[in-house]
Amino acid sequence: MRRNQSFNVMLRTIDIHSGNAGNEALRQLYETAFPAGEQIPYDDLTVLLDKMDIDYTAYYDEDMLVGLTMVLSLPRYNWGWYFAVREELRGQGYGQEILTALLEKYRKGNPFIIDIESPQQADAPNPEQRRRRHAFYRRNGLKDTGTSRTYNGITFTIMTSGDDPFTLQDYDDIVAALHAAWDDMPGKE
Repeated sequence: MRRNQSFNVMLRTIDIHSGNAGNEALRQLYETAFPAGEQIPYDDLTVLLDKMDIDYTAYYDEDMLVGLTMVLSLPRYNWGWYFAVREELRGQGYGQEILTALLEKYRKGNPFIIDIESPQQADAPNPEQRRRRHAFYRRNGLKDTGTSRTYNGITFTIMTSGDDPFTLQDYDDIVAALHAAWDDMPGKE
């Protein structure tokens, strides 16, 4: 079923924390929307909710889960860590509505930064999907920083809402903060 895109539905949001992150629909969306190599195990992620300043939000159209976002607030950036819309609902305006709300929420203060699978990676298994995703973010106001990093054979392009330069060192600092919190979890060595 395709919704009428000229009719803006006000999405309902629910803040997710370690106490309510066990929602099976959220877990399923997280585990199916991102490649396994780009995921932190969901149970570990719920522990990180108590250790880091993560704004985890679920988006609903009435009672239907539409998508999720996770934004990590750091001293210099708001890192758009995860952003997903249910596969069967993509292309219906939900992603744009969620991204518009996110960019408005983080408009003042630190820039909003994301990394996406690079559309320039020559050996990518999903080049068209990557081009569409990159175009979506550009259409919605994010700028390509010209900075990229490759992990486990996947090249990521970094995009920002800000005008200040963003360097590989900035990216490495964000990744180091994530690793430090994750490595400090009970049971991790």
